[in-house]
Amino acid sequence: MLGAGYPLLDVFVSTLYFVLLIFWVVLVFHIFQDVFRSHDLSGAGKALWVLFILVLPLVGCLIYLLVRGGSMHERQLRALATQQKAFEDYIRKVAGTKE
Repeated sequence: MLGAGYPLLDVFVSTLYFVLLIFWVVLVFHIFQDVFRSHDLSGAGKALWVLFILVLPLVGCLIYLLVRGGSMHERQLRALATQQKAFEDYIRKVAGTKE
């Protein structure tokens, strides 16, 4: 048998670990995106957050979420509003309207 040495519970646990790894990678991606999008952090602050997350990944992500997580949503909404306004301005320019 091909899979006789790998019980079904081990397959479940391995799949769970893989899904948790994917979730963590997505979280780190969102945190890095938030760090570089944030206008209230200086360059040194951004570098320190990135270094902290790279050196202590799990602890760094959790501390970032505790310290700056509450305003992540606000920064995301602000960026989306800016993109929407730029898109609408472009459409108005191409269409030739001034509304």
